[in-house]
Amino acid sequence: MSLFPFPFITVRGSEGTFLLHGPPNCAESATFHRDAQQSKYIAFSSDGTLFGWCNGEKVNVVKVLSGELVKSFDLPKTAMIEFSPQNKVLATWKQYTKTQDNPQGEANLQLWDLQTGACIKTFYQKKVQGWCPSWADDESIAVRCVNNELHFFENNNFETIASKLHLQKVSEFALSPGNQPSKVAVYVPGSKGAPSFVRLYQYPNFGGPTSALANKSFFKADKVTMLWNKRASAVLVTASTEVDKTGASYYGEQTLHYLATNGESAVVPLPKNGPIYDVSWSPNSTEFCIVYGFMPAKATIFNLKCESVFDFGTGPRNAAFYSPQGHILVLAGFGNLRGQMEVWDVKKYKQVSKPQAADTTFFSWCPDGEHIVTATCSPRLRVSNGYKIWHYTGTVLYKQDVPADKELWEVLWQPFPAGTFPEKAMKYQAAPSELGSTEAKPAQAYRPPALRNKPETSSYKLHEEEPPQNMKSAGDKPMSKTALKNQRKREAKKAAKQENKADDVTPPVSEPAPVQQNTPVTSGEPDTDKKIKNLKKVHHVEFLHSADELSSLTLQGGLIRLECLIERTQ
Repeated sequence: MSLFPFPFITVRGSEGTFLLHGPPNCAESATFHRDAQQSKYIAFSSDGTLFGWCNGEKVNVVKVLSGELVKSFDLPKTAMIEFSPQNKVLATWKQYTKTQDNPQGEANLQLWDLQTGACIKTFYQKKVQGWCPSWADDESIAVRCVNNELHFFENNNFETIASKLHLQKVSEFALSPGNQPSKVAVYVPGSKGAPSFVRLYQYPNFGGPTSALANKSFFKADKVTMLWNKRASAVLVTASTEVDKTGASYYGEQTLHYLATNGESAVVPLPKNGPIYDVSWSPNSTEFCIVYGFMPAKATIFNLKCESVFDFGTGPRNAAFYSPQGHILVLAGFGNLRGQMEVWDVKKYKQVSKPQAADTTFFSWCPDGEHIVTATCSPRLRVSNGYKIWHYTGTVLYKQDVPADKELWEVLWQPFPAGTFPEKAMKYQAAPSELGSTEAKPAQAYRPPALRNKPETSSYKLHEEEPPQNMKSAGDKPMSKTALKNQRKREAKKAAKQENKADDVTPPVSEPAPVQQNTPVTSGEPDTDKKIKNLKKVHHVEFLHSADELSSLTLQGGLIRLECLIERTQ
């Protein structure tokens, strides 16, 4: 187990920067002295032993356990900081500026030796996107994207470029996690009718297209996000366009592609149209979850063959978060949704809890895989700022509301090396707490008055609700794509038949009182009756034959009225 019984959590806001002990006590750390100045950025080292922040005057680095100051750098304009994986290098970045005295500008990316405090190297980095070099976990190589090509450095020697990857107009890259051999995914946008493509390479084999481990070409891509799994065996590429030319979505159009280092590639089939909200790899690297489709969105787990394993049905959700151990999955609806969370045991595919965290702008798992933090932060929301620490069973263990005249900007768990916290047995009973649970109450859907006294059928529903379903039973052989397609057709036809039957069934109603049928009034004379019939056809005169009206008239009086009317028309 870890030296720390519970991970720390750091809080950054208008009241300063401070550290809290993790649950259950959540008291402020006595070893870390609160910095009352407003910090611009905070960061933990990857193993959680070091903590750094920049407050507009200095960049400070301390040891988390003891609070001892490791290094302090006089860098007042620093906006971002990052630690290398082995804590050997601290990267700092500030806004690129030019002056009349210095039209070229000043190098704004600086790399510092954390042992000596010396500056190792400075670079020009105008864009904030991708500002920090990407390191392998053992720091054997580091990568930067410079002028649409990748520069590789070895063993933190940034004076010499060890290798270059030349591809025309490389705009994005993603270095694989883990140690040697390192792999890199690169994206080249399409131009002049040529498709965009993503290629996987293994360092340092960059000798042309044939040296690529995998290649996937596609259209409809203004930008991409590339996500490696933990084992560095596959990458998921979300390609998106800014505008959906069909006009079906405000969010543009997205497609998801799968590439593996063994050369396999595929388009992940999504059965529901609409945006792709989130893609998340399971820590076991053999499954991934996608949240997609027009609201209510679907969530589905796929395997490495891009076959659906489990479908969570539809619901108000736009994000998916696996626990660090991979045994729990949280499906959540944040942002413009109400903050409903669905906590699932992904081994049994059983729902554990369904809490609700309204106005949430930030969500993060604790490294122990038992606790969660949700927060409402500025500038996304400037009112009702605060944070809550939860147990995954839906209980709120700690809650802190920020005063109305103050702001909360960020909360951050202290990370730990993988394997520090082993997986624990699942609990389905809510953890005890004085603050209780915020289990979301099932809300009744609005029904117009005309439908309120009628039985609910699928034809009356505003959205088609789909329940969770296991796509593969244990022991069954994986179905082919054709078999899956045929199965979906059969299920759709069966559902349509059931819907038609439901629509045909009339709701039970009380039998009305028998109404006496009206018989046509006749005069008893054929000639008069004929004239009345012709009069109805020519002049479209509507005669009222209801029992209530005729009851007040005698047959003789009715005939007198009819004869008078005939005489007038003649």
